[in-house]
Amino acid sequence: MDAKIVDVAAKAGVSPATVSRVLNQASGVTSKTRDKVMKAVDELNYHPNAAAKNLRQQKTMNIGVIAQDINNAYFTEIIKGIENMAYAQKYRVFICDAENQSEKEREYLTMLMDRTMDGVIMIAPQLSDEEICEMADKGYYIAVIGRNIEHPRIPCVYTDNVKFSRQVMEHLLSCGHRDIVFLNGYPEAVDSYERLEGYLKALKDNQIPFHPELVENGDFNETGGYEAMKRLFAKNLHFTAVFAANDEMALGVYQACAERGISIPSQLAVVGVDNNRISKYVTPSLSTVNQPKYTMGAIIVERFIDQMNENQFEDKRVFVVDSELLIRESSNFNMK
Repeated sequence: MDAKIVDVAAKAGVSPATVSRVLNQASGVTSKTRDKVMKAVDELNYHPNAAAKNLRQQKTMNIGVIAQDINNAYFTEIIKGIENMAYAQKYRVFICDAENQSEKEREYLTMLMDRTMDGVIMIAPQLSDEEICEMADKGYYIAVIGRNIEHPRIPCVYTDNVKFSRQVMEHLLSCGHRDIVFLNGYPEAVDSYERLEGYLKALKDNQIPFHPELVENGDFNETGGYEAMKRLFAKNLHFTAVFAANDEMALGVYQACAERGISIPSQLAVVGVDNNRISKYVTPSLSTVNQPKYTMGAIIVERFIDQMNENQFEDKRVFVVDSELLIRESSNFNMK
Protein backbone atom coordinates (compact mmCIF):
# COMPACT_ATOMS: atom_id res chain seq x y z
CA MET A 1 0.00 0.00 0.00
CA ASP A 2 1.33 3.45 -0.93
CA ALA A 3 2.43 5.63 1.96
CA LYS A 4 0.34 8.70 2.75
CA ILE A 5 1.30 12.07 4.14
CA VAL A 6 -0.13 11.06 7.55
CA ASP A 7 2.21 8.04 7.57
CA VAL A 8 5.20 10.30 6.97
CA ALA A 9 4.01 12.65 9.71
CA ALA A 10 3.60 9.80 12.20
CA LYS A 11 7.04 8.37 11.46
CA ALA A 12 8.72 11.77 11.72
CA GLY A 13 6.74 12.75 14.82
CA VAL A 14 5.34 15.92 13.28
CA SER A 15 1.98 17.12 11.92
CA PRO A 16 0.88 16.50 8.29
CA ALA A 17 0.90 20.29 7.85
CA THR A 18 4.60 20.34 8.75
CA VAL A 19 5.32 17.55 6.25
CA SER A 20 3.50 19.60 3.61
CA ARG A 21 5.60 22.68 4.40
CA VAL A 22 8.82 20.67 4.15
CA LEU A 23 7.87 19.13 0.81
CA ASN A 24 6.92 22.54 -0.57
CA GLN A 25 10.07 24.17 0.83
CA ALA A 26 8.03 26.63 2.86
CA SER A 27 9.67 28.82 5.50
CA GLY A 28 9.29 28.38 9.24
CA VAL A 29 10.70 24.82 9.47
CA THR A 30 13.92 24.08 11.35
CA SER A 31 16.69 22.10 9.67
CA LYS A 32 16.33 19.37 12.31
CA THR A 33 12.62 18.97 11.56
CA ARG A 34 13.27 19.07 7.82
CA ASP A 35 15.87 16.28 8.16
CA LYS A 36 13.44 14.11 10.16
CA VAL A 37 10.72 14.54 7.58
CA MET A 38 12.95 13.80 4.61
CA LYS A 39 14.34 10.71 6.36
CA ALA A 40 10.76 9.45 6.85
CA VAL A 41 9.98 10.24 3.21
CA ASP A 42 12.94 8.14 2.07
CA GLU A 43 12.23 5.23 4.40
CA LEU A 44 8.57 5.06 3.42
CA ASN A 45 9.28 5.71 -0.26
CA TYR A 46 6.59 8.41 -0.15
CA HIS A 47 5.70 10.09 -3.45
CA PRO A 48 3.49 13.20 -3.24
CA ASN A 49 0.53 13.18 -5.61
CA ALA A 50 1.67 15.02 -8.73
CA ALA A 51 -1.68 16.61 -9.49
CA ALA A 52 -2.06 17.88 -5.95
CA LYS A 53 1.50 19.22 -5.93
CA ASN A 54 0.88 21.04 -9.19
CA LEU A 55 -2.24 22.64 -7.76
CA ARG A 56 -0.31 23.79 -4.69
CA GLN A 57 2.55 25.29 -6.63
CA GLN A 58 0.45 26.99 -9.32
CA LYS A 59 -2.34 28.81 -7.55
CA THR A 60 -5.42 29.45 -9.67
CA MET A 61 -7.28 31.54 -7.06
CA ASN A 62 -10.29 29.27 -7.69
CA ILE A 63 -12.28 27.50 -4.96
CA GLY A 64 -14.83 24.79 -5.73
CA VAL A 65 -17.96 24.42 -3.58
CA ILE A 66 -20.07 21.25 -3.49
CA ALA A 67 -23.55 21.77 -2.01
CA GLN A 68 -26.22 19.12 -1.56
CA ASP A 69 -29.17 21.18 -2.81
CA ILE A 70 -28.81 24.78 -3.97
CA ASN A 71 -32.61 25.15 -3.97
CA ASN A 72 -32.48 24.88 -0.19
CA ALA A 73 -32.01 28.24 1.55
CA TYR A 74 -29.61 26.64 4.06
CA PHE A 75 -27.07 26.12 1.28
CA THR A 76 -27.68 29.38 -0.57
CA GLU A 77 -27.01 31.49 2.52
CA ILE A 78 -23.81 29.59 3.29
CA ILE A 79 -22.68 29.96 -0.31
CA LYS A 80 -23.30 33.71 -0.10
CA GLY A 81 -20.95 33.91 2.89
CA ILE A 82 -18.36 31.83 1.04
CA GLU A 83 -18.58 33.91 -2.12
CA ASN A 84 -18.38 37.30 -0.40
CA MET A 85 -15.39 36.37 1.76
CA ALA A 86 -13.63 34.65 -1.17
CA TYR A 87 -14.18 37.68 -3.41
CA ALA A 88 -12.69 39.94 -0.75
CA GLN A 89 -9.59 37.70 -0.81
CA LYS A 90 -9.51 37.79 -4.66
CA TYR A 91 -10.65 34.17 -5.04
CA ARG A 92 -13.29 32.97 -7.50
CA VAL A 93 -15.96 30.46 -6.45
CA PHE A 94 -17.37 27.66 -8.61
CA ILE A 95 -20.51 25.93 -7.33
CA CYS A 96 -21.65 22.34 -7.93
CA ASP A 97 -25.08 21.00 -6.93
CA ALA A 98 -24.87 17.35 -5.83
CA GLU A 99 -28.68 17.10 -5.61
CA ASN A 100 -28.39 14.92 -2.48
CA GLN A 101 -26.66 12.17 -4.47
CA SER A 102 -23.47 10.78 -2.96
CA GLU A 103 -22.29 9.44 -6.33
CA LYS A 104 -22.72 12.85 -7.95
CA GLU A 105 -20.92 14.43 -5.00
CA ARG A 106 -18.05 11.98 -5.47
CA GLU A 107 -17.83 12.75 -9.19
CA TYR A 108 -17.76 16.49 -8.55
CA LEU A 109 -15.06 16.13 -5.92
CA THR A 110 -12.83 14.11 -8.24
CA MET A 111 -13.48 16.48 -11.15
CA LEU A 112 -12.73 19.63 -9.13
CA MET A 113 -9.57 18.16 -7.64
CA ASP A 114 -8.23 17.16 -11.06
CA ARG A 115 -8.97 20.54 -12.63
CA THR A 116 -7.95 24.10 -11.90
CA MET A 117 -9.09 24.47 -8.28
CA ASP A 118 -6.85 25.36 -5.36
CA GLY A 119 -9.25 23.55 -3.05
CA VAL A 120 -12.83 22.42 -2.45
CA ILE A 121 -15.35 23.32 0.26
CA MET A 122 -17.96 20.62 0.93
CA ILE A 123 -21.25 21.67 2.55
CA ALA A 124 -22.98 18.92 4.56
CA PRO A 125 -21.24 16.16 2.59
CA GLN A 126 -22.75 12.70 2.32
CA LEU A 127 -19.42 11.02 1.60
CA SER A 128 -17.82 9.17 4.49
CA ASP A 129 -15.06 10.65 6.62
CA GLU A 130 -12.73 8.00 5.20
CA GLU A 131 -13.29 9.07 1.59
CA ILE A 132 -12.78 12.73 2.37
CA CYS A 133 -9.69 12.06 4.48
CA GLU A 134 -8.23 9.95 1.68
CA MET A 135 -8.36 12.95 -0.66
CA ALA A 136 -6.70 15.14 1.98
CA ASP A 137 -4.03 12.50 2.50
CA LYS A 138 -3.13 12.81 -1.17
CA GLY A 139 -2.31 16.47 -0.60
CA TYR A 140 -5.54 18.06 -1.83
CA TYR A 141 -7.08 20.95 0.08
CA ILE A 142 -10.57 20.26 1.44
CA ALA A 143 -12.75 22.13 3.94
CA VAL A 144 -16.08 20.98 5.40
CA ILE A 145 -19.17 22.81 6.65
CA GLY A 146 -21.72 20.91 8.71
CA ARG A 147 -19.62 18.33 10.53
CA ASN A 148 -16.28 17.77 12.19
CA ILE A 149 -13.88 15.44 10.41
CA GLU A 150 -10.89 14.43 12.50
CA HIS A 151 -8.05 15.23 10.12
CA PRO A 152 -5.31 17.82 10.69
CA ARG A 153 -5.55 19.11 7.10
CA ILE A 154 -9.33 19.65 6.99
CA PRO A 155 -10.78 22.84 8.52
CA CYS A 156 -14.37 22.40 9.70
CA VAL A 157 -17.24 24.66 10.77
CA TYR A 158 -20.47 23.28 12.23
CA THR A 159 -23.22 23.72 14.80
CA ASP A 160 -24.03 21.38 17.69
CA ASN A 161 -27.04 19.53 16.28
CA VAL A 162 -27.56 17.37 19.35
CA LYS A 163 -27.55 20.36 21.68
CA PHE A 164 -30.08 22.48 19.83
CA SER A 165 -32.33 19.47 19.13
CA ARG A 166 -32.57 18.88 22.86
CA GLN A 167 -33.45 22.56 23.32
CA VAL A 168 -36.27 22.25 20.79
CA MET A 169 -37.61 19.19 22.56
CA GLU A 170 -37.36 20.80 26.00
CA HIS A 171 -39.41 23.73 24.67
CA LEU A 172 -42.13 21.43 23.30
CA LEU A 173 -42.16 19.32 26.45
CA SER A 174 -42.45 22.42 28.61
CA CYS A 175 -45.61 23.30 26.65
CA GLY A 176 -47.15 19.98 27.65
CA HIS A 177 -46.45 17.93 24.52
CA ARG A 178 -45.58 14.26 24.99
CA ASP A 179 -46.36 12.66 21.63
CA ILE A 180 -43.92 14.47 19.35
CA VAL A 181 -43.19 13.61 15.73
CA PHE A 182 -39.63 13.91 14.44
CA LEU A 183 -39.30 14.53 10.69
CA ASN A 184 -35.88 13.32 9.65
CA GLY A 185 -33.88 14.30 6.57
CA TYR A 186 -32.12 11.83 4.30
CA PRO A 187 -30.46 9.01 6.24
CA GLU A 188 -26.93 9.62 4.88
CA ALA A 189 -26.72 13.13 6.31
CA VAL A 190 -24.88 13.67 9.59
CA ASP A 191 -27.37 16.43 10.42
CA SER A 192 -30.18 13.88 10.29
CA TYR A 193 -28.91 11.38 12.80
CA GLU A 194 -27.42 14.02 15.13
CA ARG A 195 -30.74 15.87 15.33
CA LEU A 196 -32.49 12.55 15.86
CA GLU A 197 -29.99 11.80 18.61
CA GLY A 198 -30.94 15.04 20.37
CA TYR A 199 -34.64 14.15 20.04
CA LEU A 200 -34.06 10.71 21.59
CA LYS A 201 -31.89 12.04 24.41
CA ALA A 202 -34.53 14.60 25.38
CA LEU A 203 -37.19 11.87 25.55
CA LYS A 204 -34.92 9.73 27.70
CA ASP A 205 -34.01 12.63 30.00
CA ASN A 206 -37.69 13.26 30.62
CA GLN A 207 -38.57 9.55 30.99
CA ILE A 208 -40.89 9.61 27.98
CA PRO A 209 -41.17 6.41 25.92
CA PHE A 210 -39.83 6.50 22.38
CA HIS A 211 -42.38 5.55 19.71
CA PRO A 212 -40.48 4.73 16.48
CA GLU A 213 -43.67 5.15 14.43
CA LEU A 214 -43.50 8.88 15.20
CA VAL A 215 -40.24 9.25 13.24
CA GLU A 216 -40.67 9.82 9.49
CA ASN A 217 -38.29 10.66 6.65
CA GLY A 218 -38.94 13.94 4.84
CA ASP A 219 -35.80 14.20 2.68
CA PHE A 220 -35.03 17.75 3.88
CA ASN A 221 -37.45 19.35 1.40
CA GLU A 222 -40.99 20.74 1.40
CA THR A 223 -42.50 17.95 -0.70
CA GLY A 224 -40.88 15.33 1.51
CA GLY A 225 -42.28 16.96 4.64
CA TYR A 226 -45.75 17.10 3.10
CA GLU A 227 -45.65 13.43 2.06
CA ALA A 228 -44.30 12.39 5.47
CA MET A 229 -47.21 14.09 7.21
CA LYS A 230 -49.71 12.41 4.90
CA ARG A 231 -48.23 9.05 5.85
CA LEU A 232 -48.49 9.90 9.54
CA PHE A 233 -52.10 11.04 9.21
CA ALA A 234 -52.96 7.84 7.32
CA LYS A 235 -51.74 5.78 10.29
CA ASN A 236 -54.18 7.56 12.62
CA LEU A 237 -51.41 8.14 15.16
CA HIS A 238 -51.84 10.47 18.11
CA PHE A 239 -49.39 13.38 18.24
CA THR A 240 -49.62 17.04 19.20
CA ALA A 241 -46.31 18.44 17.96
CA VAL A 242 -43.88 18.08 15.06
CA PHE A 243 -40.16 18.73 15.23
CA ALA A 244 -39.00 19.04 11.62
CA ALA A 245 -35.24 18.73 11.09
CA ASN A 246 -35.33 21.76 8.77
CA ASP A 247 -37.66 24.59 7.78
CA GLU A 248 -38.26 23.21 4.29
CA MET A 249 -39.97 20.13 5.74
CA ALA A 250 -41.84 22.29 8.24
CA LEU A 251 -43.44 24.16 5.32
CA GLY A 252 -44.63 20.80 4.02
CA VAL A 253 -46.23 20.20 7.43
CA TYR A 254 -48.09 23.50 7.08
CA GLN A 255 -49.45 22.42 3.70
CA ALA A 256 -50.61 19.02 4.96
CA CYS A 257 -52.29 20.60 7.99
CA ALA A 258 -54.07 23.20 5.83
CA GLU A 259 -55.56 20.44 3.68
CA ARG A 260 -56.93 18.64 6.75
CA GLY A 261 -58.14 21.78 8.53
CA ILE A 262 -55.69 21.33 11.40
CA SER A 263 -54.91 24.54 13.25
CA ILE A 264 -51.31 25.44 14.10
CA PRO A 265 -50.43 25.72 17.00
CA SER A 266 -53.68 25.01 18.93
CA GLN A 267 -54.03 21.52 17.44
CA LEU A 268 -50.47 20.89 16.33
CA ALA A 269 -47.27 22.68 17.32
CA VAL A 270 -44.51 22.88 14.71
CA VAL A 271 -40.81 23.71 15.05
CA GLY A 272 -38.22 23.74 12.26
CA VAL A 273 -34.47 24.33 11.90
CA ASP A 274 -32.42 26.88 9.92
CA ASN A 275 -34.41 30.13 10.29
CA ASN A 276 -34.94 30.45 6.55
CA ARG A 277 -36.09 33.91 5.50
CA ILE A 278 -39.65 32.77 4.82
CA SER A 279 -40.05 31.23 8.29
CA LYS A 280 -41.06 34.52 9.91
CA TYR A 281 -43.48 35.43 7.13
CA VAL A 282 -45.63 32.29 7.01
CA THR A 283 -48.82 32.22 9.08
CA PRO A 284 -48.42 31.42 11.89
CA SER A 285 -44.76 32.42 12.02
CA LEU A 286 -42.55 29.36 12.35
CA SER A 287 -40.58 28.59 15.49
CA THR A 288 -37.13 27.53 14.37
CA VAL A 289 -33.46 27.25 15.23
CA ASN A 290 -31.31 30.04 13.86
CA GLN A 291 -28.00 28.85 12.44
CA PRO A 292 -25.65 31.67 11.39
CA LYS A 293 -25.29 30.27 7.89
CA TYR A 294 -23.67 33.28 6.23
CA THR A 295 -21.12 33.44 9.05
CA MET A 296 -20.33 29.74 8.68
CA GLY A 297 -19.50 30.28 5.01
CA ALA A 298 -17.32 33.31 5.71
CA ILE A 299 -15.44 31.60 8.56
CA ILE A 300 -14.59 28.51 6.54
CA VAL A 301 -13.11 30.59 3.71
CA GLU A 302 -10.90 32.50 6.14
CA ARG A 303 -9.55 29.29 7.67
CA PHE A 304 -9.29 27.57 4.30
CA ILE A 305 -7.16 30.32 2.78
CA ASP A 306 -4.87 30.17 5.82
CA GLN A 307 -4.41 26.46 5.19
CA MET A 308 -3.84 26.79 1.45
CA ASN A 309 -1.20 29.43 2.14
CA GLU A 310 0.52 26.94 4.45
CA ASN A 311 -0.06 29.12 7.52
CA GLN A 312 -0.25 27.47 10.94
CA PHE A 313 -3.93 26.86 11.69
CA GLU A 314 -4.05 23.76 13.90
CA ASP A 315 -5.40 25.76 16.86
CA LYS A 316 -8.30 27.10 14.80
CA ARG A 317 -9.00 24.15 12.50
CA VAL A 318 -12.42 23.46 14.05
CA PHE A 319 -14.97 26.17 14.76
CA VAL A 320 -18.33 25.46 16.42
CA VAL A 321 -20.84 28.27 15.88
CA ASP A 322 -23.68 28.94 18.28
CA SER A 323 -27.32 28.42 17.33
CA GLU A 324 -30.44 29.98 18.86
CA LEU A 325 -33.97 28.67 19.36
CA LEU A 326 -36.45 31.26 18.10
CA ILE A 327 -39.88 30.70 19.65
CA ARG A 328 -42.58 32.13 17.41
CA GLU A 329 -46.30 31.54 16.95
CA SER A 330 -46.21 27.98 15.59
CA SER A 331 -45.24 26.47 18.96
CA ASN A 332 -46.24 29.21 21.39
CA PHE A 333 -49.25 27.39 22.80
CA ASN A 334 -49.38 25.64 26.16
CA MET A 335 -51.17 22.30 26.16
CA LYS A 336 -51.16 22.03 29.96
